[in-house]
Amino acid sequence: MGNALTFLYGRCCSAPPESGGSLGHHGVTPATVGVSALAQDLYNFEITSQVPQGLKQHVVSSRKAQSNWYRKLSDAWREARPPPKTPEEAARLVIQTLKNHQTPDVEGLLAFYGLPLPAALVQLTYEAPPLYPEGVQFELLTLPVDPKAVADGDTITVYVGTTDPREASCVPSDVQVAAVERSQARSHKNYARADQLHQHIIDSGYRVIRVNGEEVLARKYRIRLRGIDAPEGQMPYGQEAKEELVKIVQGKCLRLLVFDEDRYGRAVADVYCNGIFVQEVMLKKGLAWHYTAYDKRPELAKWETHARAKRIGLWASKNPEMPWEWRRERRENNRH
Repeated sequence: MGNALTFLYGRCCSAPPESGGSLGHHGVTPATVGVSALAQDLYNFEITSQVPQGLKQHVVSSRKAQSNWYRKLSDAWREARPPPKTPEEAARLVIQTLKNHQTPDVEGLLAFYGLPLPAALVQLTYEAPPLYPEGVQFELLTLPVDPKAVADGDTITVYVGTTDPREASCVPSDVQVAAVERSQARSHKNYARADQLHQHIIDSGYRVIRVNGEEVLARKYRIRLRGIDAPEGQMPYGQEAKEELVKIVQGKCLRLLVFDEDRYGRAVADVYCNGIFVQEVMLKKGLAWHYTAYDKRPELAKWETHARAKRIGLWASKNPEMPWEWRRERRENNRH
């Protein structure tokens, strides 16, 4: 198959350590290598055209139908960029790919691999935004996101390659020269000089990033997710919000629709990741507020209302403190 399945099979399908919790068919917990068990079987299907023997005990359709599922899943997995890494991502791929098949079959397949069932997942819309929504200033397509670049539940640092048409025409000449000289210094193994040049590039708001074995000169952007306000790191659910955003965007290329710039120089943007509207996920999982002072979209209000009603995430508390009030209180305390 493609490198995606081969990589996961080789890296993640070794015998797991002993652990507690319920075990799936492959003797692993959903939190460890359940995703890799599915990757292994898809990899084997590509080679043998055979589905796992034990699957028939979990589903109702024929073996011929099962082969059809694995063919579809194999194609979907190969096309995913990057391939699923978490149980939730794998479950969503299965559900989306087999959405026209019988519910008992889809749920049986998920249970076979110890993946979350549909009822356990937040339902997302998967609707593509307009090509150029009203009010958008420009669009950015990022390089894969480093998980360390997620500051909290509503702020990300991203990089956009300078081959992007919007970026290509505005790279400072000294940055272009430094990038060329750095490459030459590295080819002559003058790493001290190369590091010095790279520091100049970084200080100018750029960085040389290695992507798929090639070095790419990229521009840095700090992104503020438009329309939501997540708990600060020191607040209840602040760490959970950050971890969820990391889980969504790490290693992914994002589509950003930039509407404004805030007073901190951050680009205020709607963020899309593999067809998922990131703000929707954060609101529906109860890990952010709808920031009504700056955003009046009814769909964001609806998603927050649903999370409140289900007492999900921070709404498990009867009266969670709002982050804008938390920040205001800290500013006032610092004045005294």
